[in-house]
Amino acid sequence: MIKAILLVLNPVRTWDNIVLENRNYLSVALAFLLPLLAITCAAEGYALVHWGKAHGPVKAIKKFSTAEAISYEAFQCVLSVALVFFGAKLLKRICETFHGRQSFQQAFRTVAYGLSPLFLMRLLDMLTHMSPWIPWCIGIALSIAVLYHGVPRVMQPDPPQAFGLYITTVIMLALASGAVRFITACALAGKLKDVHTLFLDAAKRLGF
Repeated sequence: MIKAILLVLNPVRTWDNIVLENRNYLSVALAFLLPLLAITCAAEGYALVHWGKAHGPVKAIKKFSTAEAISYEAFQCVLSVALVFFGAKLLKRICETFHGRQSFQQAFRTVAYGLSPLFLMRLLDMLTHMSPWIPWCIGIALSIAVLYHGVPRVMQPDPPQAFGLYITTVIMLALASGAVRFITACALAGKLKDVHTLFLDAAKRLGF
C-alpha cells in the first residue's frame, strides 16, 4: 500500500526501485498486489456492514450482512486479480506486435504496480453515498499518470515505440478496468444474483 502511494507522489524514483528489485510475478502478487486488495476490500466490507450503501432507485441506505459483504468483496478481489493477469498477458502480446521481446514478468510488474492507484482509490467506496464511478475515474487517471513513467522503465521498448506502447497500454487497461467496475457495481446493486448466491453460499459455509 505504501508503494502505491509512493508511485503517485514520486513515480520516477519508485519505478526505478521497482526495476532494481526485479521481482518475479509471484512475489509481486503475494507481497504487493494481494495485501493491497485485502486492505481495500476489508475497508469497504467494514463500511458495507456498519455504515451501509445507498441502494436502489431511491438510494435508500442498505446495511449488508457480514456474509453479503464478504461475498461481494471476494468477488471483487477475484476480478481484480484476473484483471491484472489479463492485462499483463495482453501487454506482452502488444509488445510482440511492436517486435519486442519483453517477458511476462515485466508485463505483470507494469500492470500490477501501474493499477495500484486505481485499487487504492477504492477506499473512497467506503463513503455511503459515493458513486462507484467517481473512485474509478480518479484511480484510472492516477494510474494513467503513473504508467507514463512505468511503461518505458519496466518494459524497456525501443525509444521510437515507447509512446505508442504507453498509449495502447493505458487504453487497454482503462477499458478492462472499466468493465470490471461495471460488473462489480452491478453485483453490489444485486443485479448478478447467480454470482452473488455462489459467493454468498461460500461465505456462509466458512461460518460468516
